[in-house]
Amino acid sequence: MTIYIYAILIFLVIRFSVTVFNFLSNPKLPKTVKHYSDLVSILIPARNEEENILQLLISIQKQDYIKYEVFVLDDNSTDDTFKLVQNFALSNPQFSVVKGKELPSGWLGKNFACHQLAQLATGKYFLFLDADETIEKAFINSLINRFESGDLALLSIFTNQVMKTIGEKLAVPLMHFILLNLLPLRLVRLSNNPAFAAASGQCMFFNAKNYLTNNWHERVKSKVVEDVEIMKLVKQEKFNAEALLGNGLIYCRMYKNLNESLQGFSKNLLAGFGNNIIILLFYQLLVVVGPVMLLLNYKFTLLALPFTLIFLSRIMISYLSGQKVLMNLILHPLQMFFFLIISLISIVKYIFKIGTWKGRQIKTI
Repeated sequence: MTIYIYAILIFLVIRFSVTVFNFLSNPKLPKTVKHYSDLVSILIPARNEEENILQLLISIQKQDYIKYEVFVLDDNSTDDTFKLVQNFALSNPQFSVVKGKELPSGWLGKNFACHQLAQLATGKYFLFLDADETIEKAFINSLINRFESGDLALLSIFTNQVMKTIGEKLAVPLMHFILLNLLPLRLVRLSNNPAFAAASGQCMFFNAKNYLTNNWHERVKSKVVEDVEIMKLVKQEKFNAEALLGNGLIYCRMYKNLNESLQGFSKNLLAGFGNNIIILLFYQLLVVVGPVMLLLNYKFTLLALPFTLIFLSRIMISYLSGQKVLMNLILHPLQMFFFLIISLISIVKYIFKIGTWKGRQIKTI
């Protein structure tokens, strides 16, 4: 037990140090007042997105970038996604919608949709966005400015998350919590080591020529966490890449309730740990079970340091991710409980090959 307690404390100090590094380095997408004029291809895979898609299209229409084209690929939707985008495009010539091809063997749906979209695009840059997002003015100019100043091949943005229901608030903050508590985000750009790879498929910005030469989505066609796998490949090929926080320039409402959150995060959580069940369970022993063991077995005076570190970490991570600090402090114990539940669901889906998303089975390879 003593060794376990020491391991918990050491790991907690390491995670706190990573959080402090992220807080001080402030890895957010810098806003710019510059304006660029190169053609940007905005590429949107959409499957059963009738509730979300128009919000994104309207936000693109309202932003301050002029030279762009938008392609929406309807990925065999069973709702009115195609019709809604088609009607919108009739009065907005920069927008187009196409029907996606049937999913070939060996591909995951989103990866194939992005691959098809890239074949349609003609811009200097490719901006892949999920259909449940909205963007703000200065976003595209800020992307290009950062991209060119860093001579990047890929820039990925972790979006600000919109949460309206208690179910979302119990699960969605976990994404930034895990990211900013484990990875010094600046090292994605500063280190050539592919181990320091992080990316969000919600926003991937590429140099078009580089993308088409390397066929990034095709090379990860069967990968559940295709965003991170692409980032690893980009770094392995010795191209410059970066991952930053959205800084209030791009928003996403990923899920609408607790059940959607549990199912959505569990589909790729284990994949984010390399499909290694032992590593994920060991992480849970240190991060979730560990603090509970401390609470049950030690006096309050001995708990001051570890729980102060957890308290300060949540404050810093909430600030960086644009989330409500008090909300995350109050809900932290419940969020950790649902983190454990998501992990167990993810493991069960992997073992029994029952993972699905939007009506398709997710085959782990």
